[in-house]
Amino acid sequence: MKLRCFIVLLCSTWSWAQENVTYQNPPAEIMNLADYQRAPAVSMDSRKEFMLLSYRSTYKSLDDLNQDEMRLAGLRINPVTNSLSTISYSSNLKIRKVNDPKEIQVRGLPENPKIAHVSWSPDERKIAFTHTTSNGVELWIIEVASASAKKITAANLNATMGSPYLWKNDNAALLVQMLPANRQALIDQKKDLPTGPTVSNSDGKKSQNRTYQDLLKNKTDEANFDTMVSSELYWVALDGAKTLFKPAALYAGMNFSPDGNYLLLTQIEKPYSYIVPMSRFPQKTSVYKTDGTFVKVVNEVPLTEIMPKGFSSVRKGIRNMSWRPDQPATLFYVTALDEGDASKKVDYRDALYVWEAPFSALPREFMKTKQRFSGINWGNETVAFVNDEWYDTRNQKTYLIDPSQSNLNPKIVWDLNSQDIYADPGNFETKRNNYNRYVLAIENDQVFLLGNGYTKEGQFPFVDALHLKTLKTNRLYQSKLKDKKEDLQAIVDFKKGDLLVMIQSKNEYPNYYFRNMKSAKLTPITQFKNPFESIKNVYKEVIKYKRNDGVELSGTLYLQANYDRTAKKEKLPLLIWAYPAEFKDKSSAGQSDKNPNEFTFPSYGSFIYWVTRGYAVLDDASFPIIGEGTTEPNDTFIPQLVANAEAAINALDQLGYINRKKVAIGGHSYGAFMTANLLTHSNLFACGIARSGAYNRTLTPFGFQSEQRNYWDVPEIYNGMSPFMQADKMKTPLLLVHGDADNNPGTFTLQSERYFQALKGLGAPARLVLLPKEAHGYVAKENIFHLLWEQDQFLEKYLKN
Repeated sequence: MKLRCFIVLLCSTWSWAQENVTYQNPPAEIMNLADYQRAPAVSMDSRKEFMLLSYRSTYKSLDDLNQDEMRLAGLRINPVTNSLSTISYSSNLKIRKVNDPKEIQVRGLPENPKIAHVSWSPDERKIAFTHTTSNGVELWIIEVASASAKKITAANLNATMGSPYLWKNDNAALLVQMLPANRQALIDQKKDLPTGPTVSNSDGKKSQNRTYQDLLKNKTDEANFDTMVSSELYWVALDGAKTLFKPAALYAGMNFSPDGNYLLLTQIEKPYSYIVPMSRFPQKTSVYKTDGTFVKVVNEVPLTEIMPKGFSSVRKGIRNMSWRPDQPATLFYVTALDEGDASKKVDYRDALYVWEAPFSALPREFMKTKQRFSGINWGNETVAFVNDEWYDTRNQKTYLIDPSQSNLNPKIVWDLNSQDIYADPGNFETKRNNYNRYVLAIENDQVFLLGNGYTKEGQFPFVDALHLKTLKTNRLYQSKLKDKKEDLQAIVDFKKGDLLVMIQSKNEYPNYYFRNMKSAKLTPITQFKNPFESIKNVYKEVIKYKRNDGVELSGTLYLQANYDRTAKKEKLPLLIWAYPAEFKDKSSAGQSDKNPNEFTFPSYGSFIYWVTRGYAVLDDASFPIIGEGTTEPNDTFIPQLVANAEAAINALDQLGYINRKKVAIGGHSYGAFMTANLLTHSNLFACGIARSGAYNRTLTPFGFQSEQRNYWDVPEIYNGMSPFMQADKMKTPLLLVHGDADNNPGTFTLQSERYFQALKGLGAPARLVLLPKEAHGYVAKENIFHLLWEQDQFLEKYLKN
């Protein structure tokens, strides 16, 4: 079937005018950059002996998107293959030794591979993956040493919930979700006549649910959801022999205990909901022995349609249940002490528990948190680090605790603003223990932190050692590179001081190296080439400037390679690409995480392509929205938005590079919302490009982005921030783009359609492009190339000329 890109144009009459254009390609300068082959994805074993290289196409095709699809309970499922329709596949696999550049083609791969769900075995001697055929999903195994693959199941796996298998701890078998032998047939919505209306009730309890998409709508959807998600669990040996482990049910999660003797198994139960996705359906979690013997039901979660207001609110009951990785078979979980309601005043928000198998004794509480629990790093029997945080204040604390004790007064290691990136102490380094689970790397009473190293002067990643008794840090290594960007991936050898790092520059593709912390010696591992040679010499600089209230801002400036920055005779048209971010203080808002040495990677997600077309580009321009104290950021959203834009234009105008009368603004999602508001409420821009945005906030009445208040709390904020409500003020040319299958909460395709209809009816110059089959992010080659053509045509018409 030949699909066309559907475009709605403004015309002088009330009726809509449609232009059924065929797909177009952008100009050669852009096409040469957009049509490239991506480098393979790299996966290394924990010993850094072998690496797996996964190759896939740079883009999907429109034919890939033009498949059968069912949208059920937040899932998008291909009912023919019994897999997620949104998944991306690799088309080839190669293996190499980390210390040997020779790549070895994996032998025995299926014909026309569609590879997904790749997973190393616990001993890292084998790799499992799925292959999707025209009618189902198969399971395959790679022997790493011989680089050979073999199929071990028929195309009968159920991958509708993601990865359909789990390695057993002994490396000799896998637990696999397979289609039930007596599977029910799907019901055809078009042919199945309803027996009555669909009725939903409200019991009078307040709840703030976001505007989720792809929800169940009726009893037919419920029946089809049961059919698509239901699986039988089988043990599958490496020779393909299989044994039934558990009968058909809707399995939503499975995880072996570290010692391999128990299985934590979660099932979805009824009743279902038409207002929330599958993740909030009732669930029952049970523990079984690996021989199938039932041990205990350890958690039951009811249907969660009712949630308290606020980003620090959670549901009632047990949550975050998982196996403790440093113990043979001990569960960890959290419960809310405030019923999950952030508005309640309590001394402690959460309680943390451990529960040892076989669960005959009661769970043991080992800590209470004063803020909302946000994470734990397990070390050993007496060492763990716990995080709690509170959204309204952006406060985050880290505690050193002894999990074997009650921890009534835990040691506070860090008390930070979660948005203060200059004070970020880094992330704990982990290593595999004797259970092949990752725990804190503890050496000589020290743990280790790998930090991004953002500072006012630039980015200098570091490795710190934190002494467990003194809680003092000792810097073991800090990158000194000023012409390259170094990212610290892992500590490979603690005694030798070897790190795995990734190094890149603005014109050198990111590659892996070993770095010795003591000698600073670099040993290359990969040698991926720059696929964007035509822009390797463009001028790139992170510029810093201030808003009218003193808030420090920044952006990455691109100028064409031959532009004379000394004479500055030619004043260039400027493109600004941005995305607003909310902050609770000016200091954090003014910090910069931009690095001029980051590899220049053009994509449809920015305007970088257009530096080849004679434009100046300010990418990732800072657009902070700040609300200090009891003030919320959105209380002054519009004035701050305009002030951010004006500051960027003033800065580049003062540098002498641009014609300030020829400036365009663009953004995706919340950046599109920003774009429409800037064109509505300022005269700073000649035109704008808004992609996959939401423009009427009354259609997201229970919060959006970082807004916790609902429409009825602050109707003036919702209305004032909605470009749709101010459509009569918008007179600046606007290119609206949207995927016609957007699945993101709030950004329904209807948002762009209705906004365009308002603009058209009110006489504003606008163009609407609906990309066939695309969701919130665009993936099809035909659509992306056409999008670039549309943007180029629009900018040439309304900005450059």
